[in-house]
Amino acid sequence: MLNGIPLSWLALLMTAGIALDLLLGEARRWHPLVGFGNLAKRIEGALNCAPGLRLRGVLAWMLAVLPGVTLAAWIIHLSPWWLACLLHAGLLYFCIGLRSLRDHAMPIALALARGDLAAARVLTSYIVSRDTRQADEGDLAKAGVESLLENGNDAVFGTLFWFALAGGPGALLFRLANTLDAMWGYRNERFFYFGWAAARIDDGLNWAPARLTALSYAWLGDRDRALSCWKEQAPAWGSPNAGPVMAAGAGALGVILGGAATYDGEVEQRPPLGRGQPAQSADIVRAWRLVAMSAALWLAAAWALAVISFGVFHA
Repeated sequence: MLNGIPLSWLALLMTAGIALDLLLGEARRWHPLVGFGNLAKRIEGALNCAPGLRLRGVLAWMLAVLPGVTLAAWIIHLSPWWLACLLHAGLLYFCIGLRSLRDHAMPIALALARGDLAAARVLTSYIVSRDTRQADEGDLAKAGVESLLENGNDAVFGTLFWFALAGGPGALLFRLANTLDAMWGYRNERFFYFGWAAARIDDGLNWAPARLTALSYAWLGDRDRALSCWKEQAPAWGSPNAGPVMAAGAGALGVILGGAATYDGEVEQRPPLGRGQPAQSADIVRAWRLVAMSAALWLAAAWALAVISFGVFHA
């Protein structure tokens, strides 16, 4: 049972949340995550200003995440089953970002395909933190593929994993934690200590879904190459979760990622990922398809579990 809802309904709720996301996309106005980001900025401004920053970072994370997740779980618990179902599916819709990945990445591929490098640079700057002002076509294609592969886990599969475990409140917990990591999880002077808790909590919540995502990419692409790249290249990557996801994804697609990227005017040499040819504009489309096919695979697995659960329960 999931908050009083049979597990056999999980696939239906997951399907509903994904369908709403693909149909409606992100809310254009009054998106809850935008409001959460503004709240997080206020909390950070109030607490990231004195000694004991690690402890303050833990307190800030708790103040930002726990009230909303607890309130959502409490409302669902007190709701009749039909309203609880709607709330679970609605929370998944607000937390998942499958269509958003497509809507941000596909215009980059189209701009590169028509040779509009200026537009591609601007569009890529919306989804990555690196400097794209002097980037060439290969740099932009690589950035687009990397963003799709990594955010496939952060915006899609991590959310689905925690939804499967704890319904809408689980999806909300993961998405808010991931957002705080994106806001506070930097290793710079401002966030090195204060953002430590946000980064470590996100690492913990992401550990299992990241590896399931990597397995999904491998299963749907060049399996042997993906698993080999995961084993050999992921340990060298800075993030314990992005490494497996991106290495397996690059291997599955047969492209080379990583390497040089410019951040704040400084060129950073990152470990190589994948094997094959350097990323091109068409590989952005291929990366999107890999993410979409992986989402379909997870949905099929959920339906298979639902059928098995129904059969065992009625045996």
